[in-house]
Amino acid sequence: MNATALIAEDEPLLAAALQAELARAWPGLRILAQVGDGASAVQQALALRPQLLFLDIRMPGMTGLEAAAELAEQWPAGGEPFPALVFVTAYDQYAVKAFEAQAVDYVLKPVVPERLARTVQRLQALLQARTVSQTEAGAPLDTTLDQLRALLAPAPSPATRPLRVIQAGVGNSIRLVPVDEVLCFEAADKYVRVLTEDAELLIRTPLKDLLPQLDDNVFWQVHRGTVVRATAIRSVHRDEAGKHSLELKGLKDRVPVSRLYASRFKAM
Repeated sequence: MNATALIAEDEPLLAAALQAELARAWPGLRILAQVGDGASAVQQALALRPQLLFLDIRMPGMTGLEAAAELAEQWPAGGEPFPALVFVTAYDQYAVKAFEAQAVDYVLKPVVPERLARTVQRLQALLQARTVSQTEAGAPLDTTLDQLRALLAPAPSPATRPLRVIQAGVGNSIRLVPVDEVLCFEAADKYVRVLTEDAELLIRTPLKDLLPQLDDNVFWQVHRGTVVRATAIRSVHRDEAGKHSLELKGLKDRVPVSRLYASRFKAM
């Protein structure tokens, strides 16, 4: 069976080893490109439209999961099916359990030929079952979005109580902001913007570390870099291209919702 793939792996020797093993296990597989970072993986996948993506979990800049999420956000609707994803990772018990729970395929480093052969068989069966008709092209993406949401969700921390107060530096002082007053958290370079009705503050805690400290019934992630307070949402808008945005009480600008989290906003 012929197919096309892209490999994203920042270690050249491991990338070469994976490509060599794939050539033996799947002679009909054509590698369209080999890149070394997540941003390049997204760019090349959009340009080349491979059927398969082998994404290293740990890469400079975006992780493999973040690259997959960004690609899902930008993938054109109604065209070719979204690529089947295979994550490449050194053995990590938590990661492996997460992949298996979400039925996402993975390859362990260093590559074991027997394990790769099973992955190849599953991928061939998947591609054989897919159709390229426009009516069914969205189904693989819908499934992938569900899987990525679960994989990107912060690990639960039952021992930690939800955060009640944000401590933000303002000049030589610290301002204490009750979490109930926060409308939105936005990742901004090395900082997170904390938006309230009357202030915009910066904190150094990365969003991925902040998320497990927030009550997920109150604060909803709506984008890879944005979390909003649910009770601050006044309305949800959907444009002609199908993209969603939120109008928040107390904020002038609308907040975009990524495709990854748009399913949260459906009429009850």
